[in-house]
Amino acid sequence: MSPEPATARLSFVTLEQFLEQLPPALKLLHDGGSGASLLRWVEPSELADPTPYLPEGEFLLTAGLPFLGKGGSAAKVDAYVQRLVDAKVAALGFGIRPYFDAVPDALVDACRRHNLTLFEVPESLPFAAIGLEFSQLLETDNARVFRQLADTNRQLMRAVLSPRPEHELLAALVQRVPVWAVLVGADGRVRARGHNTGGHQAGGSTGSGSTGVEHSLLAPMLERLLSGSGPRVEMDGFEQPGSALVFGHPLRSTKDANLGALILGSDTPLTPAQNNVVQSAVGLLELLVRQRTSGSLAPSQLATAVLLHPDSLASGSTRHVNGLKDLVAQSLASTRSAQMRVVQGVRVDGAADDGPVRELLQWRRLFDTKLVEITDYGFAAITRFKVDDSLLSDVEKLGWRLVIGEPTELLGLQAAYQRASSLRSRVVTTGKSARVDEVTWSVAGLLGREAGTLLAERLLAPVLALEADRRDPLLSVLRGWLSENGSWDGSAKLLGLHRNSVRRQIGVLGELLDMDLNQAQVRAELWFALQYVDELVDSTDLAGST
Repeated sequence: MSPEPATARLSFVTLEQFLEQLPPALKLLHDGGSGASLLRWVEPSELADPTPYLPEGEFLLTAGLPFLGKGGSAAKVDAYVQRLVDAKVAALGFGIRPYFDAVPDALVDACRRHNLTLFEVPESLPFAAIGLEFSQLLETDNARVFRQLADTNRQLMRAVLSPRPEHELLAALVQRVPVWAVLVGADGRVRARGHNTGGHQAGGSTGSGSTGVEHSLLAPMLERLLSGSGPRVEMDGFEQPGSALVFGHPLRSTKDANLGALILGSDTPLTPAQNNVVQSAVGLLELLVRQRTSGSLAPSQLATAVLLHPDSLASGSTRHVNGLKDLVAQSLASTRSAQMRVVQGVRVDGAADDGPVRELLQWRRLFDTKLVEITDYGFAAITRFKVDDSLLSDVEKLGWRLVIGEPTELLGLQAAYQRASSLRSRVVTTGKSARVDEVTWSVAGLLGREAGTLLAERLLAPVLALEADRRDPLLSVLRGWLSENGSWDGSAKLLGLHRNSVRRQIGVLGELLDMDLNQAQVRAELWFALQYVDELVDSTDLAGST
């Protein structure tokens, strides 16, 4: 098997970079101009012909064993150096001792003649130390490249979650790789462009500032890209700046239909790390295009059917309604007969605002549904999940509160949504999530303790401000009178008072509250407020006693 070419490696260290890390005791005897050469490895060898074992770009080390005896003749030494040059060895290091006290003149002459960089390695610098230094330098450089790749991939993923993912993804790509980029749809029209502005790029490259080539010049490449099949890269080149090398990557569906293409231009070949970024971008663009064109078929069909035929749920044929049920089930990863729930989410203080696209994807993932709507209050979703305490806890940790609907079927979704909506104000007021099937369906039940207490505090404030010996009899009379629907005789009998006493105290209450107690709405509001007044009275008495 032929050795792996140096260009297949992720990262490179040049001879010049490596020498900067070595002690100055290393002496340069001949500079063959290979300082910018890319080193693959540092290899000691005492073979007369090590070249069968040397891949391109080696820094070869020898103590001179091949040059002892007859191997030290000028012809033998010259042939040795010639073989190293043919094998594209970057440099030769000759170690002093145990065999030689100085670099043989024949070797120096041969290296000058064939222009092979030659170093004298002192006895104080072991070959092992040189090899260790190179491996550490290479590891450090690779770690730097991996960090850059990780940062770049995160940037690409953030672009995918943006409101304009294709444009943002191309912008992120050309920021990290010195190319111009054009995204073309299946119809051959440009959908997005990314132009390098000439700034510093990852990997130390500098962009050309090119805006690409005329779209018409790309027609032959596009024809090949959109008419072929399977993964491939089409290549071309143009005289325009930044376009000496133009690469085309097809974007394909899962069934290998051509959905578009990504075309990139550069003046120089891309490094392996830069190609890695390009491949990531191609993969993400394919996912975006697949999602828009061939993905999520059920939600798009469902939306189209409901938009065009809004009354179809009530008046459609059994076959039509069953078809809608199937589309809903597919959108929920469920079955036609499975029940579903409406969930409404309300943002509370401290919740991160990640933008509508990120939030939409977040709720789709958490509730395993494609039926999610971003709303002015937060979001609404339809899910097959029961939304257990564990899932509810996960959502609340994000700074959200939920209204969780009861199980329903397709024809009951609208009513389920309305019932969930009726609880939303309670969730906003209390800051606590609510389940529709755990709520008492009465005004008091829907109002909730916090809202009810607030109502009582505001409506009955003048009475609550009185001393207990005045306050409590008035509240007792008001409760008794309202419970008897304003009947003087009924309330007097219930309270054990004369009907005139009841009349007089109700008159006092009307003046204190500044309300017309003859109005049914006023009576209703006071009745509900009285359901929550005991807690306020207890807290007032407790505060007075301290």
